[in-house]
Amino acid sequence: MITDVFIDRSTIRVKAGDGGRGCVAFRREKGVPHGGPSGGDGGAGGSIWLKADAHLRTLIDFQFRPEYKARRGEHGLGSRCSGRDSEDMIVLVPPGTIVRDLGTGLVIADLVTHGQTALVAKGGRGGRGNQHFATSTRQAPDWAYPGVPGESRTLELELRVIADVGLLGLPNAGKSLLLSKISAARPKVAAYPFTTKEPQLGVVSLGAGESFVVADLPGLLEGAHRGVGLGHEFLRHVSRTRVLVHVVDVGTEKPLAELKRDHDVILEELARYDPILASRPRVLAGNKMDMPGAEARFASLAKHALKAGAAEALPMSALTGTGVPRIMRAMQKALQGAPIPVLTQPEAPAAVLSPKGRARVRVVRDIRNRFVLRGREIERAVAGADLADRKGLRHLQAELTRLGVDDALRVAGAKAGEIVQIGALEFEYEP
Repeated sequence: MITDVFIDRSTIRVKAGDGGRGCVAFRREKGVPHGGPSGGDGGAGGSIWLKADAHLRTLIDFQFRPEYKARRGEHGLGSRCSGRDSEDMIVLVPPGTIVRDLGTGLVIADLVTHGQTALVAKGGRGGRGNQHFATSTRQAPDWAYPGVPGESRTLELELRVIADVGLLGLPNAGKSLLLSKISAARPKVAAYPFTTKEPQLGVVSLGAGESFVVADLPGLLEGAHRGVGLGHEFLRHVSRTRVLVHVVDVGTEKPLAELKRDHDVILEELARYDPILASRPRVLAGNKMDMPGAEARFASLAKHALKAGAAEALPMSALTGTGVPRIMRAMQKALQGAPIPVLTQPEAPAAVLSPKGRARVRVVRDIRNRFVLRGREIERAVAGADLADRKGLRHLQAELTRLGVDDALRVAGAKAGEIVQIGALEFEYEP
């Protein structure tokens, strides 16, 4: 069935709704010869939110619907009637989804728990009607602001499975068979490497209120931190787990020195990808103890693993079931004191220069040597102005001066003739 396909990365495009236009209107009533401006404001456009839903486990739906667009706000009307705000759009994603803005490369959300939400595209503010621009010297303003465009983004969604315990080890170590013994999961089991190409989850129950989730993760090879084999596909899922169970094939005919090196390779790859992973509580599970010579190899490997920081080393045979109950209890014991992994925090944009005393305006130099001004108020003023109208342009100039744009450019060292950009507006600076 198509729902069984595991998709853990997808790209989507989101477009929030634009704000409705402000209205230019004047009161026309009997007995009110000078009624004044009465244009209403436009409604706000709908925003787009992502919400974690525990009923989902894959990103496959986004392969068939990669674009999401919220509705715009209604336009303002006369008689001071404001347009209606548009409803927000909520897009469901599986827990464990990391949201990255492909335009900036920054992580903007890490949705882990059921019901957790993140705003990914903010709807545009409605334009102001001409009722707001009347003054004692300008009693009949004949312009209004158009609505502010809604935010538009291209997002990368990356799913990292959430599990309490992660089974790690070289390919064909017996991880999938172990998962099938301790849970109702039925991962593919075969006698060749990389049988598991995607994470498999199973719930282990040791009684009422004593259950936890175990993930069988793709096999790991030397160089995985550089993407060798299924490297990054494996390691990003390990980052969610609280306890690691390192499954090693002690029934192999490899020399003991090579077996120890294989054990160390796993730890080195974890540390190179993320040093925090190497410090997670770890249990060594020596598998295939039913093979000749396995006991001696396990005894030596267990001492080596304990010196390397393993909390416990236990023998087992996933095939016969010997020692498997002890492994399950060891998992539960390790979980009791294991901290919850630190979530990926949204990343901040690069630092910018702030003019003294003008925190509302920030100035940066871009790669084209332009002065780019940023700030919520000035960006909204530019986005909401009618740049094709001379009166609206004059009003915008006065508004930007009031908000400190001139002061900010002077402090930043802008000279006459240099290019300045605020949102979609680009102009030459004149002190």
